[in-house]
Amino acid sequence: MTIRLGYQIPNFTYPDTPVERLFDTVIAQAREAEASGFDTVLVMDHFYQLPGIGTPDQPMLEAYTTLGALATATETIQLSTLVTGNTYRNPPMLAKTVTTLDMVSHGRAILGIGAGWFEREHNDFGWEFGTFTDRFERLEEALDIIAPMLRGENPTLTGKWYKVENAMNNPRYRSQIPIMLGGAGEKKTFRLAARFADHMNIICDRADIPQKVAVLRQRCEEAGRDPATLATSYLAMTVVADSEDEAKKILDSIPPERHSRVFIGTQAQIAEQIHQDVIEPGITGLTINMIRNGHVPGAVAAAGEALKPLVS
Repeated sequence: MTIRLGYQIPNFTYPDTPVERLFDTVIAQAREAEASGFDTVLVMDHFYQLPGIGTPDQPMLEAYTTLGALATATETIQLSTLVTGNTYRNPPMLAKTVTTLDMVSHGRAILGIGAGWFEREHNDFGWEFGTFTDRFERLEEALDIIAPMLRGENPTLTGKWYKVENAMNNPRYRSQIPIMLGGAGEKKTFRLAARFADHMNIICDRADIPQKVAVLRQRCEEAGRDPATLATSYLAMTVVADSEDEAKKILDSIPPERHSRVFIGTQAQIAEQIHQDVIEPGITGLTINMIRNGHVPGAVAAAGEALKPLVS
């Protein structure tokens, strides 16, 4: 498994599209990505739209129902969350869910997972949020359960947060389902990635990428792991514009705090920016979202045409 070029769909608000046709637009994006050289389609695991993208009352589809439906609408592209909030689901239930997605998709599932961070969702839905330390303790225990289950083992664990006994996970399509962690935490997230992950998706400001790459390599070495065995990708908000004037207009509509993660311009300009700021510092893959215009037919294909040569 590797994610060389992923397409994330974080936005389900599409102008001039009635809600009953919303999922048709999601399918169209996934199929366009598949046909344009992307190897993975990803959705957020959230229940409300996120600040900076929209308002909480805007449409947000449940992640695994969405991925299961996309599995039947696509043929080759890998399917994942970016990333599952561990606090939202019981760990063996999550292992079962991802394994079922792997069955439905004929071996195309990836488990993307993180500690969880959106407090309002926890409060509104009645999940315990806890402290930062609590959430990472829970994530580590969860991975001690989930990782063996994805390999076909039957773990038993009595921990601080979870208890399982001989937890079985059948049927399975593959002998092992890959695990991806997402985040930027140098002490906790990167340490867990070095222990458990096949892939690390780094989410940070573009100026911080060299530092993150260096620290992730260090965490692998501390764990006795060859850093080359942990694939990486970077999450970038991307807008392909026809002209610099259009690019400036779109950039002005994006909250300033997100500008450091936005790549905007013509196809050539975006490719140059990403090569310089993401690939050259040592990231091996790329995941993009196109919040502003990904639903427009042809936009995903244009991004794929520009970016595929960078990661091929």
